[in-house]
Amino acid sequence: MKILISEFVQNQNVSTTFLVKSKELRTKKTGGQFVLLTLADKSGDISAQWWDNFDDVIHTFDRDDIVYVRGLVNIYRNHLQLSVHRLRRCNESEIDLAHYFPTTKYNTDEMFAELMTTVGGFQNVHLRQLLERIFANEETAKKFRRAPAAKTMHHPYLGGLLEHSLSLVRLCRKVGEHYDGIDVELLQTGAVLHDFGKIDELSYERGFGYTTDGQLLGHLTMEAIMVSDEIGGIPDFPPELRRQLLHLLITHHGKLEHGSPKLPMTPEALMLAYLDDLDSKVEAMQRLIADPNVTGEWSRISPMFERPIYRRRTIDERATSGDQALPDVDLTEARKEAPIAPASSATSAGGSFNTPFKNLAGLMKD
Repeated sequence: MKILISEFVQNQNVSTTFLVKSKELRTKKTGGQFVLLTLADKSGDISAQWWDNFDDVIHTFDRDDIVYVRGLVNIYRNHLQLSVHRLRRCNESEIDLAHYFPTTKYNTDEMFAELMTTVGGFQNVHLRQLLERIFANEETAKKFRRAPAAKTMHHPYLGGLLEHSLSLVRLCRKVGEHYDGIDVELLQTGAVLHDFGKIDELSYERGFGYTTDGQLLGHLTMEAIMVSDEIGGIPDFPPELRRQLLHLLITHHGKLEHGSPKLPMTPEALMLAYLDDLDSKVEAMQRLIADPNVTGEWSRISPMFERPIYRRRTIDERATSGDQALPDVDLTEARKEAPIAPASSATSAGGSFNTPFKNLAGLMKD
């Protein structure tokens, strides 16, 4: 039975398999070389150093290979890491890919059903027809349900794109309804399609990377082309609706320096850009806080935030303080256990799905 990285503890001898996410030859301070690896499984990743006796093996494996490793778990600067003693590349007959790719903790069938229930309730027949037409393609729907939302930054796991898109659809409804004059269904359509191009921008069959089209075009360009082509197949699709939807897609990064060719110039585009950024960053911060390979009060320095994140939570403190004024509720476990209800149901706003801003949005609405 495979031992997961999330189960590792200090001074543990492990013999298990990993996906190789990176491999580098580095120079030791004392001279000579060592191998620096990033090894992963579905529970996360761990840095590994291979100090000696690797010359005969180093060229037999590469990134995205599955390898069998024997080594010792230790701690360096509050992070678990692995000292490799032996390593070999696995044969295909030894590999079960389900062990090596992080996956959303939510049921993708239920999430997709909720998304299509929301779309099915649209009053705008053109937007409803567009989305139903896109996801009627079985291959497109399959990729949308499986793709990560990003390679490393946020929701970087199988099903992450669907999870992020559905979270954003819910946020757009809650926050959009707070303001007068907002086309909420246009905003929600932008939420569904804002990262749609990632189904083909990213590769996610053996390791997470970029396709050739992804490298050359990027998902903003790819999804604008894909959506425009789909609109072209719908008779009498309003030109103004097409224009504003495409504007949402190409401006959702919010800033020119973040890759948007144009800045948001409508209220819906502005809201989508901010809510997308907020949902992405809260998920990334929560993942840093929950990182099983970190000890102590501070996370590793994140490229997204360019700073460490404080990991102590007031919710955790209250649960262990003996304060009986408020009930002890484990919100993380509650979200895991609660089923995902259709967006149109009375419970959808109450939070069975991991929407970080549901409380804030509810307060704003009230």
